Amino acid sequence: MVQPGGGMPDMQAILQQAQQMQQQLVEAQEELQRTEVTGTSGGGLVKATVTGGMELKALSIDPKVVDPEDTETLADLVVAAVRDATKNAQKLTEEKLGPVAGALGGGGGGMPDLGGLGLPGLG
Repeated sequence: MVQPGGGMPDMQAILQQAQQMQQQLVEAQEELQRTEVTGTSGGGLVKATVTGGMELKALSIDPKVVDPEDTETLADLVVAAVRDATKNAQKLTEEKLGPVAGALGGGGGGMPDLGGLGLPGLG
């Protein structure tokens, strides 16, 4: 709410809006910690599962790719599967947090310029 004659906006309303967005961000981060995504390599013979918080939860290796004479290939497949899962988790994070983070000042639109106000917990 702008005061007549170009006065300051209602700071209480701005602070309340910032607190609501911060709560949405916390909730989205908690949801990401619970959400699991999978990455694969070797045509699905190696699968890695990570959380949205980038924690490796599971690794599945099809016996067909286990060759005691060639552990390097298996290691490469594991690394590739974990990378793929991590990339998928990052994508999920961007989808979940992008709108909220953008509204908190990470990109176009959202919160008005608060003129350098140091809002606790928002930076």
